[in-house]
Amino acid sequence: MNMVGKELNNDGIDLVTDLASEARIRDGASELAALEDAVEALRRALVDGDGEALNRMLHERLTYSHSNGRVWTKEELLQNLSGKKRYLSVSLSEQTVEVVGSVGVVRHTYDVVNNLGEGRTNSSHIGVLLCWIKAGENWELLARSSTTLPE
Repeated sequence: MNMVGKELNNDGIDLVTDLASEARIRDGASELAALEDAVEALRRALVDGDGEALNRMLHERLTYSHSNGRVWTKEELLQNLSGKKRYLSVSLSEQTVEVVGSVGVVRHTYDVVNNLGEGRTNSSHIGVLLCWIKAGENWELLARSSTTLPE
């Protein structure tokens, strides 16, 4: 049935609007999946000390805040992590991911075994908030904030 230039289904629902809504839902799900992939790529790059991967995924104006209050720029993060095995393992849990326009907000619990050198290690159990921005086809990490969680 065609009424005033709109095609309606048998229930009177505007099919054009319905199809556009479905496309937005698919695009949103696709962006969520892409952001989740970026978070996993970041986790792997941190564990591997992969400076090239980190350089690609970190925004030039990165603010990377540690749970002890120390804050790194992109340059400082790359100097401290590139080519180094600083983290023996990083596990993420209780993750939530949201996309609002070109901004991605990720929260998770971050359990890490830190490599202190000379066979020494310690571990951290922290809550992390990541703020990502869409840059072309890729997500770039703009900010990270963390806080120590009770055991």
